[in-house]
Amino acid sequence: MTEVPGPTLLRARGLVCGYDGVPVVRGIDLEVGAGEVVVLLGPNGAGKSTTMAALSGEVRPLGGLVELFGGPARGGLDHRVREGLAYVPEGRSLVPQLTVDGNLRLGRGTTDAAYALAATLRPLARRRAGLLSGGEQQLLALARALAAAPRLVLVDELSLGLAPLVVHRLLTELRRAADRGAGVLLVEQHAHHALGFADRGYVMRRGEIVLEGTAAALAGSVDELAASYLSR
Repeated sequence: MTEVPGPTLLRARGLVCGYDGVPVVRGIDLEVGAGEVVVLLGPNGAGKSTTMAALSGEVRPLGGLVELFGGPARGGLDHRVREGLAYVPEGRSLVPQLTVDGNLRLGRGTTDAAYALAATLRPLARRRAGLLSGGEQQLLALARALAAAPRLVLVDELSLGLAPLVVHRLLTELRRAADRGAGVLLVEQHAHHALGFADRGYVMRRGEIVLEGTAAALAGSVDELAASYLSR
């Protein structure tokens, strides 16, 4: 296993998770340290989102161990958020009928902190979230999460349906959060984009981690990764 550069914030050992007692993911070992961006790559159906749901506390694991901030992870998502976790799931978890301001007030940080991270949202403060573009919605979800200065950030499918320029901006914000000391675990399908901002990466296929390494090492073999692991 590649070395974690800072204090370990998240550790999974032998993680098994799924739905209705049926395993989807088996034997997952991964770590995220303070100050680093870790990317979780894999094709659709590999089990990435299920893994993130189990790590966040949204789904109860069927087996294995999850440690958070140096001790056994306890409680569900709400409890872990109070301990310093931020989770941006696939679908962004915004309330479409509420304004940008209203959605920001649902987070644990202040609206001023969120606008400091995403100044382009301030002129949209009174616009309903459902009327924003996909990129603006994702930026809103990310700014709401980061405004609370979390110790650990989990983001699922950051770039889904977004233009490359928007993705670059969002990845930049996550890199800045890591540079301020947070740990970041990012699920992403676009390996080239994500590895350019990450420190380390894991590759999932059919519910298991099949490869791990530094971002530089994985980026050097993206074509091989795509042919061997990232295709359906």
